[in-house]
Amino acid sequence: MKHEAYPLTRRSVLSLVTAGMLAVPVAAAFAEEVIVRVHKDPNCGCCSGWVQHLRDAGYAVKVDETSDLESVRAHLHVPANLAACHTAEVAGYVVEGHVPAAAIRRLLLERPNALGVAVPGMPTGSPGMEGGRPVPYSVVLFGADGQRPFMRFVGDRAVG
Repeated sequence: MKHEAYPLTRRSVLSLVTAGMLAVPVAAAFAEEVIVRVHKDPNCGCCSGWVQHLRDAGYAVKVDETSDLESVRAHLHVPANLAACHTAEVAGYVVEGHVPAAAIRRLLLERPNALGVAVPGMPTGSPGMEGGRPVPYSVVLFGADGQRPFMRFVGDRAVG
């Protein structure tokens, strides 16, 4: 079998480069474009686990250690009923609690008219709260229009 040589033209090189760029996972490329600023207590292990979950998902994370999370939440207008153990800021939104990276990705892709998303409390199995049997929980979208379910999860897996 005879092999023919294919000359590399500028068009063929551009085609190869474009094809290679399209092969990059969109989620990873998107995550690298934003920085998540996390406000957390310096002694909280579950918060550190959540930070690692975000880093594993490809997000750049900047951590601000503070023991005064109440004033951070007040400044960012997090409703008291949605409070959890850490508060983050990303691309103009607030992320309260153990919100999975998939919900943050959807928030940033859809850009709803809201202040942010929250996972109230500390549900077993949510990112940073691994161990034990994961329980179903909701990510809540909140803002001037009130609060409503945004996504449902069991562990870090989206359901229904």
